[in-house]
Amino acid sequence: MVDTEAPDRIETVGDDFFADPHAYYRRWRERGPVLQVRLPRTDIPSWVILGYDEGRAALTDARLQKNVAGLRAIFERKNPAARANPGAFDLSAHMLNSDPPDHTRLRKLVNKAFTVRSVAALRTRIQEITDGLLDAMQGRDEVDLIQSFAVLLPVTVICELLGVPFEDREDFQRWTKLLIGGAATTDEEVFAAGSDMSDYLRRLVQAKRAEPGEDLLSGLVHTSDEDDDRFTEQELVSMAFLLLVAGHETTVNLIANGTLALLRNPAQLQALRENPDGVPAAVEEFLRYDGPVGWATVRYTAEPVEIAGVEIPEGELVYIALGAANRDPEHYADPEGLDITGDSGPHLAFGHGIHYCVGAPLARLEADIAFRTLLRRFPDLGPSASDQDPVWQPSLLIHGMTSFPVRLT
Repeated sequence: MVDTEAPDRIETVGDDFFADPHAYYRRWRERGPVLQVRLPRTDIPSWVILGYDEGRAALTDARLQKNVAGLRAIFERKNPAARANPGAFDLSAHMLNSDPPDHTRLRKLVNKAFTVRSVAALRTRIQEITDGLLDAMQGRDEVDLIQSFAVLLPVTVICELLGVPFEDREDFQRWTKLLIGGAATTDEEVFAAGSDMSDYLRRLVQAKRAEPGEDLLSGLVHTSDEDDDRFTEQELVSMAFLLLVAGHETTVNLIANGTLALLRNPAQLQALRENPDGVPAAVEEFLRYDGPVGWATVRYTAEPVEIAGVEIPEGELVYIALGAANRDPEHYADPEGLDITGDSGPHLAFGHGIHYCVGAPLARLEADIAFRTLLRRFPDLGPSASDQDPVWQPSLLIHGMTSFPVRLT
């Protein structure tokens, strides 16, 4: 029997969600793997998929579409009072917000830069960056692991890969936190960040066109100017935004969340110290246990869709809660436990299907080098003496801390 949720059963995402989303997920699962929630800030009712099997299927369901024009129309219909962000479209017309055939064209143009082989060629440089950052931490009793290491490693790598000036990092990181990290408190802050980021990337694209370098962004600009399969100017700006933000934000929180999980599970930390070759498997467990992306980016129903006996009408917003799916008790024997030596099977931390994270090989490589080197260089790594609870970003998309003090000696 198909059951359509009644409006009075819409759940609410409270301010405490971000510190412990799994407490919400455990409660919500009592109602099944699919339910409605009311989004914070926008107050828009949306559908959330919690189950692993249901989420994996939804990530490849062509009836759940992603094109930015359709999403914008639904957001405006559901919240007529909301003002459109003038810079939002410039930053949203990328492959993550598109459907085939547009998605196929856009993805093909960037796939070659993120193959396992091309990423593996970056190992030596990533190791050099890692060593330099840890050298700077040497001799200190405590550091903020995010600001001293987890941010700087992937930001340096993605800046070099794309050809973005490293000295601009504070600007684009601030805009990122306002746009997707939940740091904004007013619409005006979001609008200004979108406009500033869009203007910055447009100037950067123009600079690459005038003086191309040996970097990925120059290559994309060159491709769009000369080949039949090409980016429009707006697609170039939007793709630069996606690669710049997703290219560092995921790895930041993979490193930080994984380290936090180890410090909260001392036996697992000791096991990894004793067996550094277990780091790749541990990284997969960090991704499953407390991954850097909380919810997959939004989709919408192009027609009525039935999932787990629940009918979602046409024109509804749908999210897949990746963090919930990766701890689904119907799929994992011990979903709440951290086991870096076990084989938890495939997870959904990087998504699934045609929108699977193009930067996953790079994130895995950076995390592998980061954990091997960090644990070797700082064998006494432990919780900060202040023992403060982490402060988490108020974002449904990004699951990460704003700071993370740790003890080095």
